Amino acid sequence: MNRPLKVIIVGAGIGGLTAAIVLRQIGHCVEVYEQAPTLRTAGSGLSVMSNAVAALSSIGVNLKLEHFGAPIKRFEIRNVKGRLIRSLPIPEISSSNGFDSVCISRKALHEALLQQLDKNIIHVGAKVTTITERDDGISVRFADGRETDGDLLIGADGIYSFVRDYIQGNKPVRPADYICWLAVTRYQHPQITPGYVGHYWGAGKRIGLVDVGDGEVYWWGTANMCTEQARNWQGNNKDILAYYQGWPAIISDIILQTPSEDIIAVPAQDRPFSPLWGKGRITLLGDAAHPMLTSLGQGAGMAIEDAAVLGHALKQQSDPISALRQYEKIRLPRAEMLVNASKMLSDSEQDDRFFHCLKRDLSLRFVPTAKLMENFEKSLRFSTGDFDFDAVAAG
Repeated sequence: MNRPLKVIIVGAGIGGLTAAIVLRQIGHCVEVYEQAPTLRTAGSGLSVMSNAVAALSSIGVNLKLEHFGAPIKRFEIRNVKGRLIRSLPIPEISSSNGFDSVCISRKALHEALLQQLDKNIIHVGAKVTTITERDDGISVRFADGRETDGDLLIGADGIYSFVRDYIQGNKPVRPADYICWLAVTRYQHPQITPGYVGHYWGAGKRIGLVDVGDGEVYWWGTANMCTEQARNWQGNNKDILAYYQGWPAIISDIILQTPSEDIIAVPAQDRPFSPLWGKGRITLLGDAAHPMLTSLGQGAGMAIEDAAVLGHALKQQSDPISALRQYEKIRLPRAEMLVNASKMLSDSEQDDRFFHCLKRDLSLRFVPTAKLMENFEKSLRFSTGDFDFDAVAAG
């Protein structure tokens, strides 16, 4: 790196804020632009798995997430009768990696990220309308007339990314034909011990209960439903409960204790993987580059990994444009693997055919522990030793 760069980041979600932290950590100037009038922080939870924490550590960033969320101590899959199918080795694998996997509310994660940043670099109400590339830089213009210039542009503006459309053209999302209900609520139950994660699998529907710390529980539910119906969902908590009649009492209890106005409903969707992430002085990151379904719990983690690898590439390369291409080459194989694996797992989890569900549950129950560990380690492991920056740059 010959001089500090000015990097424009479009999108102030998890990926955009993490990228800002990483780029400032290595000495660059950053401006973050978010089209929403305020930062969206409420209403849901997520996981930051050990691979993401390891990625940040590799570039010298420690968000101390254990103080903001709940490190996973117990992860289990149950059936609709509440019987245990299998405990998953997430805590053991995370421990062997040297970093906790943490479940956390979106609000708390944003707080952890913002504590690492000067908030003056974040600009809200900034909807991008024009991107202009030049030999010596790049300009971005916004709907309210603001304009900014920089050396690089990072598109971290989510599944409906303007920057992605600029690079790839406007392409439709891929609907998964089920709805996701999301909520964070204060809730106590003896089953939900510190660091607890419990998923319940049924036919064409699931629900998860997740300790996110500070007495809060993140719960999510899914049910097969056409995308149009899911997009226009207007039901309340009693309507949601109707999908889980006969399930364990803890399910009905937490749904009914959550005010209907605190429950978010969204259609499940992703995009087919594309290897075209950038050109010139522009690249993509997080959901703008590789939106994925939630079954592996790696959406936030992959955005964080992206930011860390981007930082490594910019440290290694004196030419910033070459660094962007290097970052893309390194990230493409792993991102494609996890997008496709999330889609395959989602299809299996949402299957509503009796014998397919029976086979799914029995396969998980009886898969050898060594094989189960191997499968999870693929997603939970991050190491800069897994890629050779010099070889990528030369290739």
